[in-house]
Amino acid sequence: MSERQSGNPAGEIEALAAMFGRWLDGYRAGVSAMPVRSQVRPGEVVGKLPQAAPETGFRDGDAAAGWAEVLRDLDEIVVPGLTHWQHPRFFGYFPANASVPAMMGELVSAGLGVQGMLWLTSPACTEIETRVLDWLREMLGLPECFDSRNGLGGGVIQGTASEATLTAMVAARDRVRRWRKKVGIGERGEYVVYASGQAHSSVLKAAMIAGIADGPQDAVHVRMIDVDGAFAMRRESLAAAMREDLAAGRVPCFVCSSVGTTGTTAVDPTDKIAATIGEVCGAEGDGVPVWLHVDAAHAGSACVAPEFRWMLRGVERADSFCFNPHKWLLTNFDCDCFYLRDRRPLIDAMSVTPEYLRNTPSDSGEVIDYRDWQVPLGRRFRALKLWFVIRAYGVSGLREHVRRTVGLAALFESLVRADGRFEIVAPRVVNLVCFRLKGSDGANQSLMERLNATGRVFLSHTMLASPPAASDARYTIRVAVGTPTTSEADIRELWARVLETALEPAL
Repeated sequence: MSERQSGNPAGEIEALAAMFGRWLDGYRAGVSAMPVRSQVRPGEVVGKLPQAAPETGFRDGDAAAGWAEVLRDLDEIVVPGLTHWQHPRFFGYFPANASVPAMMGELVSAGLGVQGMLWLTSPACTEIETRVLDWLREMLGLPECFDSRNGLGGGVIQGTASEATLTAMVAARDRVRRWRKKVGIGERGEYVVYASGQAHSSVLKAAMIAGIADGPQDAVHVRMIDVDGAFAMRRESLAAAMREDLAAGRVPCFVCSSVGTTGTTAVDPTDKIAATIGEVCGAEGDGVPVWLHVDAAHAGSACVAPEFRWMLRGVERADSFCFNPHKWLLTNFDCDCFYLRDRRPLIDAMSVTPEYLRNTPSDSGEVIDYRDWQVPLGRRFRALKLWFVIRAYGVSGLREHVRRTVGLAALFESLVRADGRFEIVAPRVVNLVCFRLKGSDGANQSLMERLNATGRVFLSHTMLASPPAASDARYTIRVAVGTPTTSEADIRELWARVLETALEPAL
């Protein structure tokens, strides 16, 4: 391959960006007519791919014909094998917004190709991220203790909320070890993690990776706390579990307060949880240093609208907070904003400085090196897409997006409540509706599967007990509204298809 072929011929980026831009415009314009869920069978996609990689690339020959073939394969192999997350009738899981400004940020980031592990390796990569996360801190109404300008706090972009939880837990484990050594009881011990029974599975997985839990069945070192009628953590149950562990010689290490659980978007009472930690484990500064992490992965985005900031009550007492703009704030995956009240315990736990990373700016202490705020060393210029999104939509545009989709979820909830054959299983907090057909689990599973098989809508489910303390969890259908192109007509079509499918006899 020649030097010219291995580099970037003049105009190549412009031409290819225009070509793939036209393709993406066409895809997005036509996605609403496609089946929401992929209709392929297992192995069908891989069966269309060659058994081995090409020995010679098309850049050595007719590049135009080669790229045309790539476009055909996108149409004939890739698109049929996709479940379309940007479809206006995608209501499963949680949304994964992908806006044009964010796409452009990704394109520029990829084109720049920088590695932002240190301030020195690309100062703009670090400093734009710092400032944009301070913007978001203000936009959500988070307290100033999480702002980089206070000298101790600050934010960083992780890949996902799962990474943020793991990062926080590693810092929590290290802080407890240092405390144990300081008070003369040795560094090692049995540590315990606490979260509600509705918390995301990433809490358990993080405990396994961090060496706190022995495996997914370890109920000794990962305590799943009972929930109340709104599916939120019970303060008194947390207190009882912590007292039991202290009496048994185990050390409470980490508590996760969920602001918007995956199953129902339930909101744990962070203020009461913080108070419980203080009462049981000692006041901050002289007791067991239990780390309080707030996981607001999905619902946190709603706080750009002031009327939803009640969910953050007590967050000023948390050690860390995270939310995912890549779910509901028009920013492409992956983008988790992770905030710290005091960055020092995390840096103490994560910092490793081999000689080849030493440099004068880092040694001066005047700059942030985000490689010390995360598990991997390397990092992409993720802040560009967030910067583009905030500048393109403004705070008011992002608020409007949240309010509009919450309103559509409220519309769907009203349609369900008006029909006595169905029931709402959990309180609607923001844009998620949990409902079921009155009847058996089998009937509800069949209803959802038949709805998804139509290709016109896509839904997901959870298992919920009613009341929450009951042992008989029931199959519950979830409708999460958050795609920017979803309209009232899409909500009414969803409900019409629910009614039509529920009345049809299952084959």
